Amino acid sequence: MSKGLPKRSEDYSLWYNELVKRADLAENSAVRGCMVIKPYGYSIWEKMQAQLDIMFKETGHSNAYFPLFIPKSFLSKEASHVEGFAKECAVVTHYRLKNAEDGSGVIVDPEAKLEEELIVRPTSETVIWSTYKNWVQSYRDLPLLVNQWANVVRWEMRTRLFLRTTEFLWQEGHTAHATAKEAMDETVQMMNVYAQFAEEFMAVPVVKGRKTENERFAGADETFCIEAMMQDGKALQAGTSHFLGQNFAKAFDVKFATKEGGLEYVWGTSWGVSTRLMGALIMAHSDDNGLVLPPKLAPIQVVIVPIYRGEAELEAISVKAKEIMAALKKVGVSVKFDDRDTQKPGWKFAEYELKGVPLRIALGPRDLENGTIELARRDTLTKETFDLASQPIADKITGLLEEIQDSIYRKAFDFRASVTTEVNSWDEFKQLLEDKGGFVSAHWDGTSATEEKIKELTKATIRCIPLDRKEESGVCVYTGSPSAGRVYFAKAY
Repeated sequence: MSKGLPKRSEDYSLWYNELVKRADLAENSAVRGCMVIKPYGYSIWEKMQAQLDIMFKETGHSNAYFPLFIPKSFLSKEASHVEGFAKECAVVTHYRLKNAEDGSGVIVDPEAKLEEELIVRPTSETVIWSTYKNWVQSYRDLPLLVNQWANVVRWEMRTRLFLRTTEFLWQEGHTAHATAKEAMDETVQMMNVYAQFAEEFMAVPVVKGRKTENERFAGADETFCIEAMMQDGKALQAGTSHFLGQNFAKAFDVKFATKEGGLEYVWGTSWGVSTRLMGALIMAHSDDNGLVLPPKLAPIQVVIVPIYRGEAELEAISVKAKEIMAALKKVGVSVKFDDRDTQKPGWKFAEYELKGVPLRIALGPRDLENGTIELARRDTLTKETFDLASQPIADKITGLLEEIQDSIYRKAFDFRASVTTEVNSWDEFKQLLEDKGGFVSAHWDGTSATEEKIKELTKATIRCIPLDRKEESGVCVYTGSPSAGRVYFAKAY
């Protein structure tokens, strides 16, 4: 199973691509730049979806669905928005096919040209705000707290499974408010929801911050983000939340009657995470043996592998396995009993190691005699013999799963700390990015020109202005001009 999996230290990119395929998460499709998410990979995404959906609804949001197609004229209504997405748009120009007269196949019917071209949604601000115009008349209609689970298309030339594909799955929240403060509070709240999900469920520590003007979402006044660190020293933007000001309200004439009897434009936000989180999950935790999944997102938390010779032994083991499974299911643990007779136990061990199942139970005739089971942890690759009479099996397993979840987070947290470095000179900055990578904390003079020059010279971008940064005077690492505080630079996905 994991035999021949490339080592991270030798070729991280190849290791990632091979792991995604061998662990049955996803594969390239017949459509260039698009992927097929396989059942095992999709089951992880479903667990992510389910938990995020709970968190969205707990903060007052409701799900809705808006069209896949957006009239081209909508995109031109918000200037910076269209400029930001114009080069990534897929455009529908015709609505019918016909057989070629020479019998060569199917062609586009030139008579079926659309009066106005349609854009396959790269994001939904425009079509949603055109709808909000019909939904909002008075302050009584606010706030609107809407989320959409959907697919989007952004035309990509260089693609990588989960990290960057032409079509991907995501959620996008779009809210409308009566005041700027309400909208800003919403923006920050959703960034915090994403951070909580990343740390508590994905076991991925994140830095919360603001994007620079250069890195801001097209059409937003302010963008907040969570940034994660991968094992190769590159950062990954794991989620963004945007304060839209009144930009889209003005573009689509969305006004409301105030309590005082006036008429004002509403204030907006949008926020989203995508299947890119799958890439973050893989690259933050996995090792040269395969996936390492945090128990809270693992489709199978525990697998029981019987070790037997003959049907009689299997039958006896099955009875005990079913007892264990019933006890675990009562406390909400997902468990699988793999009694396939087509593969040997060693092959199964390797398969579940590759797929990142957090905890494996081996159960054989000797275990039945002794009243024990063998427990193997995926995170540490350690084993222990557990006496079933010593404590309830459900207590032991739930305790171990919590330990594994915490252990995976702590390992990722310690790694991030080890590759987060403060620098004060340009030479040190360049050398660190080249030799070590990770987050480089450095002073920046606040100008877009300096930001662009540093990116040009080093390929590093400002990942965020950390929300918890100390306001301290210093000098820019590149220009030597005055700086109000440090920012995080990194090479990134």
